[in-house]
Amino acid sequence: MNSNFENESKQKKDQSKNIIIIVLVLLVIISGIKLYTDYVDRTKKTEEILLLSTENNELNKRLDSVTYQLDLRIKEIEKLGGDVKALEAVRDQLIAERNSARQRTNSEIAALNSKINNLNGLIAQKDQEILELRAANQQLFSENQDLKTTQAQIEEEVAQLNIQKQNLQAKVDVASMLKAENIVISAVNSRGKERIETTKDFRNRQMERLKVSFNIADNKVAEKGPRNVFVQVLGPNNQPIFDVAKGSGTFMINGQEQFYTVKQDIIFDNTGQNLVFYYEKGSEYASGNHQIKIFVDNYQIGAKSFTVK
Repeated sequence: MNSNFENESKQKKDQSKNIIIIVLVLLVIISGIKLYTDYVDRTKKTEEILLLSTENNELNKRLDSVTYQLDLRIKEIEKLGGDVKALEAVRDQLIAERNSARQRTNSEIAALNSKINNLNGLIAQKDQEILELRAANQQLFSENQDLKTTQAQIEEEVAQLNIQKQNLQAKVDVASMLKAENIVISAVNSRGKERIETTKDFRNRQMERLKVSFNIADNKVAEKGPRNVFVQVLGPNNQPIFDVAKGSGTFMINGQEQFYTVKQDIIFDNTGQNLVFYYEKGSEYASGNHQIKIFVDNYQIGAKSFTVK
């Protein structure tokens, strides 16, 4: 009986050992499986991280490339006078995304790649716009060249017309200048007797007063209206004879102030007006040749000389 009890106890102990061994084996197997699965997970995550890093690097290269392409188009369109605000906004967004330090997810990478693909279409569209702008600018350049040529021709024609106008005006000015005709110089003595200038010389005793008469020649071009008529008597020394107390004064000829001997203000009416001037010198005339010059306003209209003996 004791022998049976011992056998049963031994059997129970053996069973307990076996169970413990089995449990330990199972724990070892479970631990091994756990270690393996952890290793696989870590490996998978490492591969995913490496893959994401590679994809991010590739994406950054694509961002750099498309940004560079956009920059080229912006500069070209700007040079051609096109609108670049929208392109600049897109480029600035790409630069901001490129400079971002955070790690992108798969979905973010996919979204950015899709955006870049769409931008390639935009770049192609802008290339077409550049071609159109170049054609438009070339057309404008050609039109501007034509306009410049036309402008130059117009300016040349205007210049020629101005020259013709100036020449015509100069001819009109010359044609409108009055002329003195039938100039007569007389010496009037104290009794009022006149001695008209001939080949004989005047004598001082005959020259109480000097008389100059003439008429203004017909001139249909000259404008009618008031005129200042000056008579200048020049002595043998070629200097004007004048006396301010007897009505002499100064006038301008060719930008220079000169003395006149006598003056009249008339209204020119182109009727062949006859004008008479008297000058009483009050002293003897110098011997020699004297000259009479007649002026209207600021130009000479006649001249004649006489001699005093």
